[in-house]
Parts: sequence; structure tokens; C-alpha cells
Amino acid sequence: MWCFLYQTHFNIEIKIKENLLLDMPSYIIRIEREKLFMWFIFALLSAVFAALTSILAKIGVEGVNSNLATAIRTVVVVVMAWGMVFLTNAQGGIWQIGRKSWIFLILSGLATGASWLCYYRALQVGEVSKVVPIDKLSVVITLVLAFVFLREQFSAKSLLGCILIGAGTLVMVL
Repeated sequence: MWCFLYQTHFNIEIKIKENLLLDMPSYIIRIEREKLFMWFIFALLSAVFAALTSILAKIGVEGVNSNLATAIRTVVVVVMAWGMVFLTNAQGGIWQIGRKSWIFLILSGLATGASWLCYYRALQVGEVSKVVPIDKLSVVITLVLAFVFLREQFSAKSLLGCILIGAGTLVMVL
């Protein structure tokens, strides 16, 4: 997908090639106009892929040790992630990563691994329709952790959203 192959900077322009969809003539789309919506597109795609992950994982983990299933999934993710690094020619940036970033990226990786191991085990022994809503409580937990550690402020909307997500989760799993 073209949206994964560029970095979002203010000066970069994306050229859409002719015949991309319906023999459209070439256009240049300025990032300044598009960048406001890119976060939403990526977030929406993330939600779609996460939903697919849950269904595919539930089917795939059947009769397989959940730790082995997680390891197999992780290898695929590693190959895909490094493929994108090389495809976008970003590998040179590894030398510019500072110590603090390394530490927090490693800690994030450990948290991801722990999350995946627990998630796959939960999928193996539980119903997807109950595991996924509980897993999505991570939204509420993330907002609380962002408040505590990153000093991000709760708005009335985000507080209401947290309450609704929590209540919705309870309704879905009870």
C-alpha cells in the first residue's frame, strides 16, 4: 500500500500514478492537506487488521501450543517489519537511535510479547467474543497510564469514553 511507503513530512508530495484506479490523470497531493487525516486512516486500518488478527488467531491456535503460535506469528511480524524498513530505506536510521529510545523500545517489545502470549492463551481457552472486549480495555488502561506517566489530561469526552468502554466491556462479557 502506498501509504506505508513514505514518511509524513510537511514538504513531501505524493504523486498518484495514472491508471491507478480509473485511468485518472496524474495529480500531486500535498501532505499539508492529507496529513490531518492520515492518522485516522492508519488507526482505522489498524482496527481492521486487529479484528482480522483475532479471528485468524482463534482459528490458527486451535490444537497448537499458544506459545508456539505466538512465536510463529512473531516471526511473520519481524519479517514484515524489517521488510518495510528496507523497502522504505530506513535501515540507516538505526545508528541515530539514542539510548533512551532503545530502552523504551525494548521495554515496549517486552510488553508486546507479554500481551501477545497472554492474548493467544486467552483465545485458546476462551471465546473470541469475550476475549477481545477484555483485551480492548487496553484503551482505558492506556489513557490512565498516559495521564499518570505522560501527564496527558483527561477531557470530559475521554473520561466519558473510558466509562462507556468499561461499561460496554462488562455488558459484552457478562
